[in-house]
Amino acid sequence: MHIHFIGIGGIGMSALAKYYLSQGAAISGSDLASSEITDELGKMDVKIIIGTHKKSNLPKDVNRVIYTAATPKSNSELKEAVKRRIKRQNYAEAIGELTKQYKTITVSGAHGKSTTTALAALVLEEGHRDPTVIIGTKVKEFGNSNFRRGYGPNLVLEADEWNKSFLEYSPWIAIVTNIDAEHLDTYKNKKNVERAFAEFLAKVPGEGKIIANADDETLKLVTEKFGKKVIWYSLDDAEAGIVHKTIRLPGKHNISNALAALKLGRFLGIRETHILQALSQFNGTWRRFEFKGIKNGANIYLDYGHHPREIRATIQAARERFPLRRVWCVYQPHQYQRLAYLWDDFIGAFDMADRVVLVPVYDVAGRETQNAKTKVNSKKLAAELKKRGKDTEYSDSFAAAQNFIESGIRQGDVVLVMGAGDIYGLALDLVAVQ
Repeated sequence: MHIHFIGIGGIGMSALAKYYLSQGAAISGSDLASSEITDELGKMDVKIIIGTHKKSNLPKDVNRVIYTAATPKSNSELKEAVKRRIKRQNYAEAIGELTKQYKTITVSGAHGKSTTTALAALVLEEGHRDPTVIIGTKVKEFGNSNFRRGYGPNLVLEADEWNKSFLEYSPWIAIVTNIDAEHLDTYKNKKNVERAFAEFLAKVPGEGKIIANADDETLKLVTEKFGKKVIWYSLDDAEAGIVHKTIRLPGKHNISNALAALKLGRFLGIRETHILQALSQFNGTWRRFEFKGIKNGANIYLDYGHHPREIRATIQAARERFPLRRVWCVYQPHQYQRLAYLWDDFIGAFDMADRVVLVPVYDVAGRETQNAKTKVNSKKLAAELKKRGKDTEYSDSFAAAQNFIESGIRQGDVVLVMGAGDIYGLALDLVAVQ
């Protein structure tokens, strides 16, 4: 089997590529730009082609092509695969096929998916169930990888709702953290998001379970109709205090995430000592409140949060962990359409930060509209935050932002570098040895 991935640098695509690599398949792939993900795959004997997509990128011996949902039908490699009658699947279809081969445990929701997936997987690992794991981030406990090869019956999968991808999956157990107005380029409004989650949860079989967050009112309304199939978890649970003392992660949202993993472990019959051991050992994931280093006496953290609710939760977590320190939020909006759809929410998302620095929007290829680009941008958001009384700076480049931060930070400050785009480079530059 030789599988070619179009857009192999994506976090989900690269994890799936590693899965098939572990199964003995030959893997090749292409992407428009190189990244640490493509560099890592290159070291694993994966042939990576960087740059403009061309039909010549498709190797002669390929018998399957997997592509990202954002790949247009006009893509030269995809057209060549059609011409050669090679089996073709988008990412969700390929994952969906995989979920039928395991007793799959999915983790979905607008926020907290990656952390909850990691916690759930570690609980299964500690409980000797040896899961296979596909996750949308890197986990230190998995060798700093977004994939873990297991030989047990379970696949633990981060199930994204963008483009209705998760509707392709066949969950045995479905963990849902929350429902929010997210991915509105797909759903247009929150009501459609709710309908998609209801359709997804209906796929859980009679012997399966739904593990749902009772603190999220929208999720509660969507999930209640499934009755005894649902296992609820809440910050009001008696175990919340134990979990709070056990985990190393800051913020109430992470206590909630850990409670979901606890409930999963109990349902699977994993011993309580093993569950708590797994929760206590977890050090967090890549780009989720990840400590990167110190600059001029200030602590620099990198966080993937890109939705207003995630921004608020991360700033609040920093406040709880460092109650007497000055908190900066350096943010790169991810996708013009998300910024446009949630404009009013973004304006209030930074209220708990002392200083805000905004850089230009990360333009997501294949997911933007010209209307959104002309309607909103980071500079306009900065102006609105200033009207709100926030100490806000707009920087037109990472270099300008770095200069502003370095000249303004002082001993003890906490700097949150946030966004789902390429802003991680700014965090790395801030802590680089001069």
